[in-house]
Amino acid sequence: MSTPIEVVHNADHQRFEVQQDGHLAVLDYRRAGNQIIFTHTGVPGELEGRGIGSALAKAGLAYARENGLEVVPLCPFVRSYIERKPEYQDMVSKASSGGFA
Repeated sequence: MSTPIEVVHNADHQRFEVQQDGHLAVLDYRRAGNQIIFTHTGVPGELEGRGIGSALAKAGLAYARENGLEVVPLCPFVRSYIERKPEYQDMVSKASSGGFA
């Protein structure tokens, strides 16, 4: 049985975090007005393949939706995640939505 993924929002450092097996995975962001700009997803090699990157993206996007924020997915991982999940595409800032339906 796999360990449940617990994502923590660290607002002071503007990131979402997962701590597992002594390693830290993060989704970094910046706020700009009514936008949240996802800049980087970092998952250590020891944690790859466990769905942690997806859990971070899902938590970040849930936060954006709950707070009525437009999403600017500068991070390639988050952009790819949104491309695979149509339910999030309406949240992408129109200025950065190239390639989304």
